[in-house]
Amino acid sequence: MTGLVFSSVVFAAVLHASWNALVKTGQNKQSGMLLLTLAHGFFGLCILPFVPVPQGAAWLWLTASGLIHMFYQLFLGFAYERGDLSRVYPIARGAAPLIVLIVSLCFGIDSLRGLDLLGILVLGIGIVLMAHGVFRSGEDRRLIPLALGSAVATAGYSLVDGLGARVMGDALAYVSWLLIFSAVFYTPVILALRGRSVLPRGGGQVALGFLAGFASFIAYAIVVWAMTEAPIALVTALRESSILFAMLLGWFFFKDPMGPTKSLAGLVIVAGVVLTRF
Repeated sequence: MTGLVFSSVVFAAVLHASWNALVKTGQNKQSGMLLLTLAHGFFGLCILPFVPVPQGAAWLWLTASGLIHMFYQLFLGFAYERGDLSRVYPIARGAAPLIVLIVSLCFGIDSLRGLDLLGILVLGIGIVLMAHGVFRSGEDRRLIPLALGSAVATAGYSLVDGLGARVMGDALAYVSWLLIFSAVFYTPVILALRGRSVLPRGGGQVALGFLAGFASFIAYAIVVWAMTEAPIALVTALRESSILFAMLLGWFFFKDPMGPTKSLAGLVIVAGVVLTRF
């Protein structure tokens, strides 16, 4: 992984944590997720005239990823209804690199160095440490299966998008089409599940949703590009440094409890990120 790819993925991690914080800010989490998704579609449509049309097998990768993203957004929104940013986010994001690692190794998708493997495993230990408080602090344990569902979806779309972008040969074009597909799949499903309650109320909420959508769009375009330049499992693991940023945002903006276990987990995550770099 080159220095450019490394710094780009870390920047994307900051953006990813930031848009999750924006979604968590609203009273209705699925409403925030709907706005995010519609913003994705809007920005994707704006870019379509400047990027190539998918050909052949690329359509299959885009369809599969759009469906997986729909489940990711549903699980994540429901999890945020039941837990803090600094608790849900580590669980939701943390299991994904380990799942991607296992699949990558089993199917020979990418080759990894010993330090890469060690870094991913250390990162996983930090995530477990950060998330264990659900069982000790009386938080709603229903957030765990929802967050894990989000993690499985994250692993799924990471693998699909890394391979799909390689097939298409243009990361920006792939992400633009993908996020349109995601909006098309997610919007009718969440409206069927929650009805008019998820529709935005007020210009401020719309502006916040589109700001989150813009940050998310840029972040994921960077990540998909990085997965065409470096091993998918390694990029996915480094991207999870966003857990540390989300922890800090939760503590600073939402006053989430920040005990010694969370602090230790943050240090372990940083160690995992460093190992994936060197």
